[in-house]
Amino acid sequence: MSYHHILVAVDLTKDSHKVLERAVVIAERNNGAKISIMHTLEPLGFAYGGDIPMDLTSIQDQLDEHAKTRLAEIATPHIAPADQHVVVGMPDTEIHRFAADHDVDLIVVGSHGRHGFALLLGSTSTGVLHGAQCDVLAVRVGNKGEKSVE
Repeated sequence: MSYHHILVAVDLTKDSHKVLERAVVIAERNNGAKISIMHTLEPLGFAYGGDIPMDLTSIQDQLDEHAKTRLAEIATPHIAPADQHVVVGMPDTEIHRFAADHDVDLIVVGSHGRHGFALLLGSTSTGVLHGAQCDVLAVRVGNKGEKSVE
C-alpha cells in the first residue's frame, strides 16, 4: 500500500519540525505523495468558558494571523502555501473533517507520550487516532523530563 495524501497536524511548538520531517520522508518513499499541513485554533469563547461579555473577534483574528505566519515558517520549503491550513475548532474534529474532505490516507501527529492522569484526560493525538478513518502515525516528540505544550 502506498500513501497519496498525507496530512500533518501540528501544534506550532518547536517539535512541529520533527513531525513534518517524518512526513516528508514518508512522502518521498511514496512517489512524492502530496502533503498538507494544518494547525487548529480552539475558538476563544470555548477556551475561556464562553461567558465573557465581550467581542473577541479581533483577538481571534490576531491569533489566526500569528498561527498562519508560524505555520508558514514550519512548512516552508516543503509545503506550498495553498496546502497550509489554519482552522478554528476542536483539533481532533477538524483533523478528521479535513482528512475526509481531502481524501487523506495518512495523518501524522506529534505525541508527547502522556502517562497517568494526562493520559486519562486525553490528548489531540489520542482523539485523532480513535476517530480517524485512515492510518495515523504518532511521532514521539519532546525530550524525557522536558515539559512540552500540547
